[in-house]
Amino acid sequence: MVKIIRTDSNNPDFRDLVALLDKDLQIRDGEEHSFYGQFNKLDKIRETVVAYIDEEPVGSGALRAYTDDTAEIKRMFVKPQFRGKGIAQNILAALETWAKELNFSTCILETGKKQPEAISLYQKAGYIFIPNYGQYQNVENSVSMKKILSEN
Repeated sequence: MVKIIRTDSNNPDFRDLVALLDKDLQIRDGEEHSFYGQFNKLDKIRETVVAYIDEEPVGSGALRAYTDDTAEIKRMFVKPQFRGKGIAQNILAALETWAKELNFSTCILETGKKQPEAISLYQKAGYIFIPNYGQYQNVENSVSMKKILSEN
C-alpha cells in the first residue's frame, strides 16, 4: 500500500528522489537540462510529498505558488521499478488536495515533449494543454498544462 506524507524540500527522501529525477531528465533533455534546472531550485519549493511503499521512498512531487490563485506542480517522479502502479496518480491527487486546502483554484505545470508518460498521466488526471507560460514561452521542448480544481 502506498503511503504519502506531506513534508518540505529539506526532507532527505525527497532530495534523494529529486536527484534521481534530475539524472533521468539529464538523459532525456540532454543539453537543454541546465536551462530547466534553473527553475527547479529546491530552496523555492516548500510544499512537497513523498510516497512510500513498505517504508521505502518511491515517488515525489511538489507544488508552489505561481500566482495568488494558481499553484504550479513540480518535481513529479516515481522510481522506474514502481511505475505503472498508480503511484504518480496518488501523488498528483495529494498535491491537488493540498493546493485546494491552500486556496488555489488552478494547477499548472510544465513537462517535456520527451516525457510522453508524464503527458499521458496529466491528461488522464484532467489537465489540458495551454500555451507555454512564464519562462517556458517559446521553448520548443516544453509542454504546459492546467487544471481547474473542483470545489468538492
